[in-house]
Amino acid sequence: MSAAPTPPGSRPPEQPRGDRLRRENARLERTIARKAARRAQSLRAGRHSIWFGIGMFGLVGWAVAVPTVAGIALGVWLDRRFPDGPSWALTGLVCGVLLGSFNAWWWVRRTGIQDGAPPEPPRTEEEDA
Repeated sequence: MSAAPTPPGSRPPEQPRGDRLRRENARLERTIARKAARRAQSLRAGRHSIWFGIGMFGLVGWAVAVPTVAGIALGVWLDRRFPDGPSWALTGLVCGVLLGSFNAWWWVRRTGIQDGAPPEPPRTEEEDA
């Protein structure tokens, strides 16, 4: 026998909230574990495709270019606002290049291609126990 149809305008009985929440948590845990395993495997392999290199080249370029242009723009604005004194545009250029170089170094270091070795994968709670 089938269950009686629900009358129009009423909602079918829902599963207990706890069961639904446990299923969602289990699904989320499986997804996170799958992605973490894929990332760890990729880090262990240590090989990078040509697209990774092109992407890193672009990232480093933008990491230097944006602070440099922002420093120059700030320097030009300061030169117009305070015409006497040092050249703020040159000061902004130097500060922007230094900040951009540090930013690019940080990104390259973060990806682990600086020394040719991939960074260690993040530790999980099971490994810490």
